[in-house]
This record gives sequence, structure tokens and C-alpha cells, in this order.
Amino acid sequence: MSNKVLIKEIFESVQGEGPYIGVNQLFIRFSKCNLNCEYCDTDFKDAKLSFSADELSEEINKHSNIHSISLTGGEPLLEVDFLAELLKKINKKIYLETNGTLVENLKKIVNNTDIISMDVKLPSCSNNKPLWAEHKKFIETALNYNKEIFLKVVFDENICDEEIKKVIELAALGNILIVLQPKFEGKKMNIPPRILYEVFSKFIKLYNNVRLIPQVHKYLNVQ
Repeated sequence: MSNKVLIKEIFESVQGEGPYIGVNQLFIRFSKCNLNCEYCDTDFKDAKLSFSADELSEEINKHSNIHSISLTGGEPLLEVDFLAELLKKINKKIYLETNGTLVENLKKIVNNTDIISMDVKLPSCSNNKPLWAEHKKFIETALNYNKEIFLKVVFDENICDEEIKKVIELAALGNILIVLQPKFEGKKMNIPPRILYEVFSKFIKLYNNVRLIPQVHKYLNVQ
């Protein structure tokens, strides 16, 4: 019998971030993370649902009218052995939400993923150590496997020019879309519009594949 993992929640909802805003997804929220981002607004801990790969695949197959399955968290790649077993059992488009630090784990399931939404963790906003080298290796691996990948960059007024340069260097590895996502506090965005456009302008002066997109699901008041 396959090992079980703890899942925080499974639910259908509208994707509220990035270029796939508005599509219907089945969200599977895993309950571990290897980072501790200051702005994290997701309750992924204290999971009580337990699934084997067979049990979770059965649950997934109950949902038919979905664009894709969002593997989210926390950090889904911390359960990579479970995912490797699970993804062989399902035939739906896989949308992986990841912090882009676990490249060896990505290699184990990259052939069974379709879309990679990779968070770039800015030290100025996340309060993490710089992760540029880890992000670079992660992106290079995704590109080597010809996977669709975009970069999601949560930022606030503390973003600096050096961070902007570093993000663009990552995106330029493959003309990758950069999605600038203003930091929210709860359901409220406290960054002044002037700052939003100043940051956006700095990016587009140096790189033209950039979009400024807030967390739309918070405006819609959906999960």
C-alpha cells in the first residue's frame, strides 16, 4: 500500500493569480513548506486530511469541469515521492505552484507537469535569504524539459533596483513572463498606486514580458 500524506484541503475555485486568472481549478493544498515568508497569507498547516495516491486520484477524478489541477501549499515538492506516484494515475493538466528552490525534486516529476508557477522570493519582501542561485537552477531545469513556466514576484515598496535586475536576469533565461503581484495584508493592498506603477515602469523599461496583476480572488471574495 502506498504511503499517505496530509492534505490541508481540496476545493474547486477560480485561479486568482497570474496569467491563468479566471480558469476553474481543483486546488490540492499540501501542508509543508521549506520557507517561512513574512507575507505568507495561506493557512496550510495543521492538515487533517490523509490520502494515499490511489485515494487522492479517486477524489480528483470526481471533478470533471476543471481547467487544471493546482498543486499548491505550502510547498508541494516536499511530497515529491507521493506526487510521482499520484501523477501517473491521473490524466488532467497539472499546474504546479512552487517556491522554485527544490530543483532535484522537480526533476522527479517535471515530465508529469504542464504549467509551473514559480514564486521569486525577494529578500526585501519575504524576509528570506537571497535565493537567486536556487531559482536559476530551477528555471533552467524547467526550460530544459520545455515546460511552460512563469515567474510570480510578490513585492512591496521596499523592492530595490538590484532585485529588479536579478528578477529580469532570471526571466531572460527563456523570455519568461514576469507577473508582478503586489503584497496584500489580509484582503487589503496597502501599496499606493503611484508605487505600483513606478515598480512596473522600472521593469518594463528593461524587459517587455511583464504584467502587473493583483490577487483577483481576494477582490472576488472567493477561496
